[in-house]
Amino acid sequence: MSVDAPRSPMVQAENVCKSFGALQVLKGISLQVQHGSVACLIGPSGSGKSTFLRCVNHLEKVNAGRLRVDGELIGYRERGGKLYEMSPRDAAKQRRDIGMVFQHFNLFPHRTVIANVIEAPMLVKGQSRDEAVARAEDLLSKVGLASKADAYPAQLSGGQQQRVAIARALAMEPKLMLFDEPTSALDPELVGDVLAVMRDLAQAGMTMLVVTHEMGFAREVADQLVFMADGKVVERGNPREMLERPQHERTQAFLSKLL
Repeated sequence: MSVDAPRSPMVQAENVCKSFGALQVLKGISLQVQHGSVACLIGPSGSGKSTFLRCVNHLEKVNAGRLRVDGELIGYRERGGKLYEMSPRDAAKQRRDIGMVFQHFNLFPHRTVIANVIEAPMLVKGQSRDEAVARAEDLLSKVGLASKADAYPAQLSGGQQQRVAIARALAMEPKLMLFDEPTSALDPELVGDVLAVMRDLAQAGMTMLVVTHEMGFAREVADQLVFMADGKVVERGNPREMLERPQHERTQAFLSKLL
């Protein structure tokens, strides 16, 4: 009888460092996100949360350490203990499996909602138009925007545009979703609709790494809460426990201003 090898984490960061010139933004980040779980990154502006997220899909190159997604080294190949950067083409292939939703929606303004959603599956994955459209219609229905398929981004609210951006990322059938403060640019009354879509994704088993200031979402949906400051992981743990009884004084000071 064979015994299955333990599955590697979906995201595994080992001592990840990143500098922009003389400014060291990430100072040895190590964390894991298991398959089907949700990790929320919180912390003050400038703590390195968004930079770390961008390193996970190699939009930013790490200066030291290793980042793996589903057991695969991201952005580099390792030979003889040395790292060699991948070609842009090979890095782009890895990125297909990692969906990312930004603070600002980055939709193509001159294309309709459905055209925004079908473009990458057709261009990158070679899906037929019929296949891409069918998938896009299903996703737009799931994010509550089936009636907006033929609208243009300028005709939508910010919250609707962000839900289109989520549908567009999901159209590539990623195994991991990254969210970089997806609600921070929205009017307060529009935040709930976007969080509801993310909540549904989590319940469906999507692995998610979320930079957010929405503590209610973190408490309810996340399996892991990670507090970052000054480019380091200061504290991590169960979201409810951390929000109610943070152990580190930096975490306590940060949360006291939010809760």
